[in-house]
Amino acid sequence: MLANIIFQFFSQGGPVMWPILISALVAVVGERSFWWWRESRRRNPALLEQVFVALERRDVPGAVKAAEGSTDPVIRMVYLGLNHVHASLPGALQLAAGIELKRAGRYLTVMDTLVTLAPLLGLLGTVTGLMRAFLHIGSAELSVSAVTGGIGEALIATACGLGIAIFSLVPFNIFSAKLTQLQFDLETAATNIEVMMGASSRPASSGNTVP
Repeated sequence: MLANIIFQFFSQGGPVMWPILISALVAVVGERSFWWWRESRRRNPALLEQVFVALERRDVPGAVKAAEGSTDPVIRMVYLGLNHVHASLPGALQLAAGIELKRAGRYLTVMDTLVTLAPLLGLLGTVTGLMRAFLHIGSAELSVSAVTGGIGEALIATACGLGIAIFSLVPFNIFSAKLTQLQFDLETAATNIEVMMGASSRPASSGNTVP
């Protein structure tokens, strides 16, 4: 059984293997926590508003100059889009937004898999452990230690599966919410840029009407 193999692998490793597994999980969560903290420090709403003001004045070079070199992911998307304004503005904005979202969603698939898979592996270990205990109960030579060992294996597998899932679920939901918010900010900024550039490409009305 796969659960037995995994359990025996970590059990035979003694006090070394379990810390390695826990350290790997902590490393993923820690890396993502640091990344999102760093990104929150890079956000610059004032500079983004400055870029929008320049576009409202139809000053595209000024907007590009203001956005150049910014580490804000939204402003980076705007900068890339404005550099391709004469080619394909929507396409450039979509490409830049995709790059930012891919960077922000790193390791989310791993955490989602852990949340789903860990309880299933724990349940599999529980079933195989109980099967092992009942097989010893039905044997001719009943060994109490063998029965309790199977039950202990089942409980340990359940606890490990639930522990890993719980440890992964909370940060996974937090990071998913942050990713959704970033996606909303990127889409909102892209829509504003397209509207402003569309308005700037239309000739201004003279205000005179033809009778």
